Amino acid sequence: MAEPAISSVPLENLTISQGMSIALVGNPNAGKSTIFNRLTGLRQKTANYPGVTVEKKVGKLNLSGSLYDLIDLPGIYSLSPQSADESIAVDVLLGRVEGTPQPDLIIAVIDATRLYQGLYLLQQLVELGRPIVIALTMTDDAIIKNISINTRQLQDKFQGVPVCELVATTGKGMRSLDTVIRNTIGKNYPQKNSYWKELRNASNEIQQKIGESSLKLVDIERAIINADPVAIESIQNVLGPETNSELLRYRTELCGSEPPIAVEARVRYSWIKEALPILESKAKAPIRWATKITNWINRPLTATVLFFGLMAIIFQAVFAWATPLMDFIDNTTVGLGTWVQDVIPPGIISSFIADGVIAGVGSVVIFLPQILILFLFIIVLEDTGYLARTAFLMDRAMRATGLSGQSVIPLISGFACAVPGIMATRVIPDRRDRIATILAAPFMTCSARLPVYALLIAAFIPNINVGFANLQGLVLFGLYMLGIIGGIGTALLLKRSALRGPNPTFILALPEFHIPSFRTVLLKLLDRARIFLRRAGTVIFTVAILVWALAYFPRSTNIETERVEAQAQASTVLTGSILETELNTIDNEAAAAQLAQSYLGRMGNWIEPVFTPLGWDWRISAAVIAAFPAREVVVAVLGTIYAVGAEADETSLVERLRSATWPDGRTVFTLPTVLGLLVFFAWCLQCAATLAVIKRETNTWRWPVFAWSYMTAIGYIGALLIYQIGSV
Repeated sequence: MAEPAISSVPLENLTISQGMSIALVGNPNAGKSTIFNRLTGLRQKTANYPGVTVEKKVGKLNLSGSLYDLIDLPGIYSLSPQSADESIAVDVLLGRVEGTPQPDLIIAVIDATRLYQGLYLLQQLVELGRPIVIALTMTDDAIIKNISINTRQLQDKFQGVPVCELVATTGKGMRSLDTVIRNTIGKNYPQKNSYWKELRNASNEIQQKIGESSLKLVDIERAIINADPVAIESIQNVLGPETNSELLRYRTELCGSEPPIAVEARVRYSWIKEALPILESKAKAPIRWATKITNWINRPLTATVLFFGLMAIIFQAVFAWATPLMDFIDNTTVGLGTWVQDVIPPGIISSFIADGVIAGVGSVVIFLPQILILFLFIIVLEDTGYLARTAFLMDRAMRATGLSGQSVIPLISGFACAVPGIMATRVIPDRRDRIATILAAPFMTCSARLPVYALLIAAFIPNINVGFANLQGLVLFGLYMLGIIGGIGTALLLKRSALRGPNPTFILALPEFHIPSFRTVLLKLLDRARIFLRRAGTVIFTVAILVWALAYFPRSTNIETERVEAQAQASTVLTGSILETELNTIDNEAAAAQLAQSYLGRMGNWIEPVFTPLGWDWRISAAVIAAFPAREVVVAVLGTIYAVGAEADETSLVERLRSATWPDGRTVFTLPTVLGLLVFFAWCLQCAATLAVIKRETNTWRWPVFAWSYMTAIGYIGALLIYQIGSV
């Protein structure tokens, strides 16, 4: 049975330990997040560190009636960071992050099946001179592999640092960890441990020259090894211009002409090789069925086939399995709106509640099924260890596009919806790769584009065969390929310009396969949903209300009077179904007239000259503006504009579109116009939800504004070229 990790004290009786924090630190896939979720449960929140896009996960840890801040730091391999996530983790450990105090206790999470890799980081953590506890995870897997770890010797090797053996997925050993944390936090810990004596001696000499200072020995060591700018600046404040020459002298004495990080790796791993036979004993493990399956999965051909199979399942799940839930939300939203309009007399209040508030909430919540299904797959794949294999498998192919293997799942997810795809980029540690993937994802043909494609292709593309293929199907396939080309081209362009930089070091230790913890998966899933609803949802809802206001105001009393009079006159001469049809026609014509003179209609007329070179009239322009909250709204807006109703069937709307003309009698929807409009929707970022999520994930409005401007520009240019060349 799982052991309770947190003492059962009522929340109202807990004492908040002001300023006391505990940090969870470890290699990626060592079980750190599972421990965090077991220790904090629902008492956790996710935010961003100041000024960066790295997430800050903080929970409340209950220790005998006192609550402490528990910080789940991004996974790191050493104190020499290679990415933004790793840099934040190191800065928190060194006490350099505003609003996040230096941890009073470090819980070093070490994978028992990978002790060789874990001891490298553990040496550096012990050298920080902070109270520390070693959480030895995956001990059940170690037993299966016939790996035996002498925890008493491990404790002795690190001068008495306590060690707890855990199975985080089941909770085994969590009670012991709770006890050890309580006994260790707040104790003084001497800053004497060092596993690279020469480096520590050099740091001591520099510290003596500096004199009284807030700089610690580990800060000086990072200045020597990593040329850490924060530490160098602090040293310069005391030593002045001679700082760089002094650091260079010590660096040369320690490393010669070799890279300092390489020398550090050799020194530390030499210590590990000497210590490991004492700490770890291995016997040949029997070949079990699980081992055979793992070895079979790791074969190149099998891994490739399995990858594409899983991607197909994920795509199908996000695209098709979410449809019933999304339809349910959509139908519920429409039903509530209809009920409100039946209960409340027609007017501004009825329209605001039904078309503004309810429709606005629906435009946010409707994304949840796709987000939850996608993140369920990602979390399960990550916790089982398969996600790391996916990144490794696809890395070479993706690097040809300027991205890494970790971009595959976010981009494939974008074919269902860019929102969950962009949120999925959190698995990418390198900032440049992550932003390039975020800006490429909106090009993928999402499900919201399909209603527009289906309407225009069915109406204006001939239903004929070209060879063995249907022309309408070829056009739809071409639009998908157009999105892929736009995304890949954008990634390549960005990686060679605004996001240019050295290729990130791709360090990856393939984790063992594990059965994920249901509790951990559920907590992570709830966290993703909460973040989307609280942050991105507010922006989407606001935009939806704004567009409703533009389409509703101002109201023309003359149009309303004419509508009432026309319906009254029809009621005197018609009956039955003929009367009902006539009343609907009168309502639709009145709605079209109201929309034409609304602010949205006026905006359509105002910007018509901008889109006239594309063959668009004010009605198409107004529909494109109204579609900003969600692309699929275009069909409903066109239905209203052309007086066939927002819920118009495809046949009646197609007939109106085909017969639409300019004032001089020319046809509006010519083939060049339609093809240009399709290209515009394929490339333009016409989605408030996507912009809101880009802002959320990049922590700035700079990138969403750039994405909207860039995609609108290339969408416009593409539509312009097609219309002008096609018209000629």
